Amino acid sequence: MHLAVPLVAGALLFGLGIYGVLARKNAVLVLMAVELMLNAVNLNLIAFGAYLRDRFRTGEVTTLFVVTIAAAEVGVGLAIVLLLYRRRESVDLDRATELREEAA
Repeated sequence: MHLAVPLVAGALLFGLGIYGVLARKNAVLVLMAVELMLNAVNLNLIAFGAYLRDRFRTGEVTTLFVVTIAAAEVGVGLAIVLLLYRRRESVDLDRATELREEAA
C-alpha cells in the first residue's frame, strides 16, 4: 500500500476534527472532535513508522504516548463538562464565556 493512502485519510480525519471544534457549540462534541484529531495524528504516526521501517518503532511508541495523553484529556475534559453542566445546566460553550459565578 502506498504511503499516500493513510496520509490522505489522516488529513481528512484531521480536517473533520478541526471543523468539529470550530463549528460545534456542545462541549461534548468538541471533545469528540479533539479525539478525532488525535486519532488522525496517530494514523499518520503509524503510517510513517511502517513506511520507514524504523528499528526502534518510534512511530508506534509515540502513538502510545498520544493515546495516554488523550485518555487524560478525556478525563479532565469530561470533569470540566460535568462541572459546567452542574453550574449552568447546559453544556453550550457560548453560554460558558465567563469563569465567574452568576449573581444569584
